[in-house]
Amino acid sequence: MQDFEKEYRLFQEALDIQDPWYIEDYKLVKSSDQFHVFLDFKRGAKFPCPHCGNEHNGVHDIANDDRMWRHKDFWQYQTYLHARLPRIKCDICDKVLTVQVDWSRPKAGFTWLFEAQVMQLMKEMPVAAVAREVNEHDTRLWRVFHYYVQKNMDELDLSNITRIAVDETSSRRGHRYVTLFVDVDSKRVIFAIEGKDASVIQSFKQHLENKGIEATSILECCCDMSPAFIKGIEEAFPKAHITFDKFHVMKLVNEAVDKVRRQEQNDEPLLKKTRYLWLKNSQNLSQSQHEKLMKLKDSHLNTAKAYRLRLALQGLWSTSQMFSGWYFDDWYNWAIRSRLEPIVDVARTLKRHEKGILRWFASRMTNGLLEGINSLVQASKRKARGYRSIENFIAMIYATANKFTLRVKPHA
Repeated sequence: MQDFEKEYRLFQEALDIQDPWYIEDYKLVKSSDQFHVFLDFKRGAKFPCPHCGNEHNGVHDIANDDRMWRHKDFWQYQTYLHARLPRIKCDICDKVLTVQVDWSRPKAGFTWLFEAQVMQLMKEMPVAAVAREVNEHDTRLWRVFHYYVQKNMDELDLSNITRIAVDETSSRRGHRYVTLFVDVDSKRVIFAIEGKDASVIQSFKQHLENKGIEATSILECCCDMSPAFIKGIEEAFPKAHITFDKFHVMKLVNEAVDKVRRQEQNDEPLLKKTRYLWLKNSQNLSQSQHEKLMKLKDSHLNTAKAYRLRLALQGLWSTSQMFSGWYFDDWYNWAIRSRLEPIVDVARTLKRHEKGILRWFASRMTNGLLEGINSLVQASKRKARGYRSIENFIAMIYATANKFTLRVKPHA
């Protein structure tokens, strides 16, 4: 009898089962590599109310169903805890309630220690690989992941948010997008939602209001020139100044330069295989590429003229705020007289958005941070070979971009 008591005590200490719970029995099933531990509570045990915390409640009755929780593996065996849960009648709440065990969170089929192990693995591996490693269905693991990610998101302090950046990232092939909203000052993704139309801005506004943040507290927004984003921001955040991302502005000009090159290269053999010469900054070119560009950039070619206009607009960001309006107008007048249709088109587009472009000199806001976040998100998506649902993708965005320490409650 003493040997059995010693053996049970060893398992109880190893599994960290706390009083008034104790191991009543165990069963090793070698055929399925499973170790089942059956728990019970001591006669006369008292339990706190899971609703109000009122201590020292006696047992009213016992729930009819047996509960089971997956625990960390014991040696090479998958380990499961089993128990029938007592119910108490709280004098303060005047309700009969099932007690909350200290080895698991409510309604979870896993123990705290198993979830801690899973979350650590999820930081390093795709969820499908973790599911294979622990021999659980990935849907169950995603539920764990969502719980802890949402817990972290609920704890974010948004009280001082005034400046946001908005951009979209692709969720999968087929032009499905998720729009990200980033607090520029804290560099955190504070909201993500499927879509990229004006309604996503309204959804973000509602999210802030649910957190007690008034729409009028948003004073600066940075985005691309999407009409949907512009309309949404103007309607949802009436006090916000819009800054158009300067990298998006230069992207539009680069695309115009490339259109000119493609129109011209059929008649100009010198332009064959020169695409990246015109699109990269000179410091990023190889020696041979740089030498070739030097021979072409001052030529009579339309592509060279478009390239010089691109360089001139790039110089806008080095001017002072005082002279930025004059500089932009001078560049615009040169561009529309260039007779290069793609350049003329983009110049007119930029002129319509001049106020937001020049707002950069006051706000100094760009979407560069979002581009960095997007690269992390896409790398994570490639590693996982995609996510089965938008909800999973968004949860992974929050965890990856915000570099959460996904804390699991330590066992008491």
